[in-house]
Amino acid sequence: MRKLSVSLLTVFALAAVLMSVAVLRAQKPAGDEGPLIKVNVNVVNVLCTVRNKANGLVGNLEKRDFTVFEDGKLQTITDFTRETDVPLTLALLVDVSESQERLIDVERRAAHDFFTKVLRQKDEAFLISFGAEAELLQDSTNSPKLLLDGLNQLRLSVPVGGLHPGPVPTAQNLAGTILYDAVYLAANEKLKGEVGRKAIIVITDGVDTGSKISRDQSIEASQRADSIIYSIFYQDAAAYGPFGGGGGGYGELQRMSSDTGGRVFRVDRKYTLEDVFRDLQEELRSQYSISYTPTNSKHDGTFRKIDLKTSTKDYKVQTRKGYYATDQDR
Repeated sequence: MRKLSVSLLTVFALAAVLMSVAVLRAQKPAGDEGPLIKVNVNVVNVLCTVRNKANGLVGNLEKRDFTVFEDGKLQTITDFTRETDVPLTLALLVDVSESQERLIDVERRAAHDFFTKVLRQKDEAFLISFGAEAELLQDSTNSPKLLLDGLNQLRLSVPVGGLHPGPVPTAQNLAGTILYDAVYLAANEKLKGEVGRKAIIVITDGVDTGSKISRDQSIEASQRADSIIYSIFYQDAAAYGPFGGGGGGYGELQRMSSDTGGRVFRVDRKYTLEDVFRDLQEELRSQYSISYTPTNSKHDGTFRKIDLKTSTKDYKVQTRKGYYATDQDR
């Protein structure tokens, strides 16, 4: 098993983080490179799901049912596909910080069941754990068995501290849960070079302590990689003291998911992690892919807002808020 450990306890600048994750690109197994695929940079691809008033998924719409606007200007849809069988690349990011210690076994079992059910022949997934550091437990694969092997390596990851802080002083920025760094790594170092549908699934309580990357930078990296962030808000209230409570990270997850076209699932006693994965599987198989050539053809690096509507006013469209107009980020 190849593993990548990105320790953020021993770095003091973003540059060091980026140098460390460069190793990740070399982790691809031999013979797994495949041909280089280039896409037309003049085409914008938008993934979306549509829900009715009862919050049910709508999966029978046609091209004529959609209109798309970029910065308020109507665009012409050139390609339209229902995404039931289009290949999918999934990144599963699992929080293994101290506050999640008692949830790891449940996450392991539910994630394996999800991979077994959702992955089809042309789909792939990879697994990253994050706490005080980020670790690639399994590189991109179609094998549920290899993913289970990776899930079996999920271990608690806590910062070095106390009376014996270790060989590198970290008192000024003691990393505990590097959520934003992990999302950035998945998007920028793994998914940006992939084509097709891409989604980052994060299981966490949403609390970040110590990332070098900001929340907004992680969102931008996901947008540039055309990746949707699905957040699973899962917390052990007892980890925050005898009176329970929580880490208050739900709002951060909402922002990350909303901006990239995903949504937040909240696990509780009535809505289990298994239930979440079941609903997520259904959503991933009920997406539409819409492409258009923007009327504004400038590659000036600006952020272009996307507004996607359906002909039925009661339907709600879930999609990313926009894209960056550069050659690489369409």
